[in-house]
Amino acid sequence: MAAVAALPAAGFDFTGTRSLIAVTADGAKTTIGAVQFTPAEGGAASFKLTLKTGVFTDFFLSMREFKCLPAAKEVSCHVPYPYPNPGTVSAGNLAWLEHSLLFLHKSPAEFGAKLWNGSYYAFQVRGDALVGTPEAVDLNAIAAPPRDASVPPFGKAQRHEVPPGTRWLAALRIE
Repeated sequence: MAAVAALPAAGFDFTGTRSLIAVTADGAKTTIGAVQFTPAEGGAASFKLTLKTGVFTDFFLSMREFKCLPAAKEVSCHVPYPYPNPGTVSAGNLAWLEHSLLFLHKSPAEFGAKLWNGSYYAFQVRGDALVGTPEAVDLNAIAAPPRDASVPPFGKAQRHEVPPGTRWLAALRIE
């Protein structure tokens, strides 16, 4: 357990249940779910994401149902990572949590899911919170299972910077 005790040193305590909050471009904050962290071996923590489905609107896009956050400028839809993964995080590696919070965005007038319009929320520890800012990804990359299920498919090379203020879903916070 000594290794698990080292996790809070980074400023964020990876134990217990935390709120998942969507921060929109207008500064509004909405709790969209919760993340439960449980200490695991090797200084890591396992996590379980639970979305508050009542906050989302169901959209049927490209023959599939998505849980979406609609707005006048942009619709942001959660895209669950479709393959088994370790479901763990550590102070220095939040990749599997980030892969659990993939979104696609589209204009309200567009039909269908545009998977090339993916948003990956790269998290950083900021005080006692995790703050994820959007980066662009092509979600078509996860249309087929990865060769190595232990390696998150969206590394830094697959993600691209998004200028601040571009996405309506401007940030995700876990606090």
